[in-house]
Amino acid sequence: MAERPVPEIPTPASLHEAALSYLARYAATEAGLRSVLERRVDRWARATPDDRDSVAGRVESLKQEARQIAARLVASGLVNDAAFAQFRAAGLLRSGRSRRAVTARLAAKGVSGDLARAALPEDPDAELDAALVLARKRRIGPFRRGEAPDLAGKRRELAMLARAGFPQPVAAKALAMGADEAEARILAFRR
Repeated sequence: MAERPVPEIPTPASLHEAALSYLARYAATEAGLRSVLERRVDRWARATPDDRDSVAGRVESLKQEARQIAARLVASGLVNDAAFAQFRAAGLLRSGRSRRAVTARLAAKGVSGDLARAALPEDPDAELDAALVLARKRRIGPFRRGEAPDLAGKRRELAMLARAGFPQPVAAKALAMGADEAEARILAFRR
């Protein structure tokens, strides 16, 4: 069985290069970039054959360096949480996510609650339009094929939108809308 090569110790320069390489491929928040760099350090620590106690101090200093690199990239403007939140929120809404779901997704990426709420449009109709996009994907409400469902079927459709995070009044309005009006709203929303 062949031995694994001993991994190189990450240096501040190699971590900075890894950060730039990651940012060249993906949009990221400060917290997300910091996490990527810290995982790189953790992979090195797990793979190194050295004693765990001797590695622990080096790991902590490398993680501190990763945090500083992420902070420097934020200061230089290469990482911008507000711009990331704006871009990601718009895309998630257009794909049929509720405001609540968008806020949760952004929080998972490391965007603060205030930035996430600021990234969402103030337009109250945006949530209705997003609900219509989801209704079209699920073929419910105005996009339903066949006959109208019974009361239990209507409740299932309403519950589907509720589980996606849409408030009941918005979900009910989306499900009651006519097909032509719903399609026109979606086309206008996605522009």
